[in-house]
Amino acid sequence: MSGHSKWAKIKHKKGAEDAKRGALFTKLSKEITAAAKEKGGNMETNFRLRAAVARAREYNMPQNNVENAIKKGTGEIPGVVFENVVFDARLGAVAVLIEGLTDNKNGTTAEIRNLLNKKGAALAGAGSSARLFTKKGYLAVDKTKTTEDALIEAALDAGAEDVKTEGEAFEIYCDPTQLEAVKNALSAKKIETSSAEVTMVPDPNSVMTIEGSEARSVLGLIEALEEHEDIQNVYANFDISDEEMAKISAE
Repeated sequence: MSGHSKWAKIKHKKGAEDAKRGALFTKLSKEITAAAKEKGGNMETNFRLRAAVARAREYNMPQNNVENAIKKGTGEIPGVVFENVVFDARLGAVAVLIEGLTDNKNGTTAEIRNLLNKKGAALAGAGSSARLFTKKGYLAVDKTKTTEDALIEAALDAGAEDVKTEGEAFEIYCDPTQLEAVKNALSAKKIETSSAEVTMVPDPNSVMTIEGSEARSVLGLIEALEEHEDIQNVYANFDISDEEMAKISAE
């Protein structure tokens, strides 16, 4: 199973826990505000904003929080101005791509550099990790919700590019702009998605299979990065076997 799939499951569970203490809502609000500031508060014409709001709703973020975050971005109510930041990093042979939003770029850069060093990783040349990834729409469907044939037909008809079987779930990949269309098409067929997001998918030829201490180090680094308040997304080009992941999860 791909590293993306496994980490997506861990992240979703962790996200639900974070939501209880407000940490996730803070990150979601920042993304909504940044999206609204970039291209306005109309979700019909602002894809980034639509995606951010959809993710907020996935985690049951209160509507009032969503509306206030949009208004901060459009300037209707005062708020902090956030700047997009991207960090390329390496942990051994694994490439790590880190995306964030901050109101203090220099401070965040110093903190991320320090965090990486503590975890045995380091910042890499600008674009060195990013070039290994492609932005894609990603949806996951639990295998108990539909058959593979029915899913493939519905997804491909709606514009999906690929459908894969990974463990207990089906994974669907599409152009980011088609994410909503594919999700709506599945919904119309009564096929429930467990996840739907815009993500960065590593080039298959770049994916590294890891295990043991290396796998633990990579997962530990990703978790530490995602706990940082200014970091929105972390991607890495790794793969871990089902057996190895079960072993790590049981620890």
